[in-house]
Amino acid sequence: MLKRILIGIAVIGGIFLLFKYCDFKKNDDEDITYNTNLIQQQIVNVGKLVVTEGHFSEVITYKNQQKYLLDMLSFEKKALVIVNADVTVAYDLHKMKYNIDEKNKTITIISIPKEEIKISPDIQFYNVEQSKLNPFTGDDYNKINKSVKANLAKKIEKSSLKTNAQNRLISELSKILILTNTVGWKLQYEGKVIESEKDFGKKIKL
Repeated sequence: MLKRILIGIAVIGGIFLLFKYCDFKKNDDEDITYNTNLIQQQIVNVGKLVVTEGHFSEVITYKNQQKYLLDMLSFEKKALVIVNADVTVAYDLHKMKYNIDEKNKTITIISIPKEEIKISPDIQFYNVEQSKLNPFTGDDYNKINKSVKANLAKKIEKSSLKTNAQNRLISELSKILILTNTVGWKLQYEGKVIESEKDFGKKIKL
């Protein structure tokens, strides 16, 4: 009789433990699903166009000569060119590629899109001098426009505009880092676990 009672208690205890285990697994799965959805939503929120704007100005003197009769005659054209340009450096984070590993609770950023630099110059001509034998043509304006954009590109490289854009990018990506840390997940990029904004900075500011 006692043996049957002990067996009955053991069976009931086993069933109880099985239910508790199943409930634990269910809660654990629900927690992972909740955290995954939360992280995906944060990535969607971060996935936007990050734009940093700047303004540049420069003055160019454009000259061109046409020579005739063994260079005995020359006809010059010249103009003062004043340039005001709006420049944007943008990161389209809609294009960011990533992978979510629920089993290992890890987010891996596969690739971050490169910056897109857009230069919109407003070119004004002053003190234009030309002759009928050497007038301004569309080719001149194309050369000036090309020269302006090349000069502006050099100015942008020497300015803080790209650095400011990178800082904004890191700030946006760090929102994912903060959330992964909060829910106990890991964030990886280029084979390294990202633990702070500095880690992002080392990878992005090459």
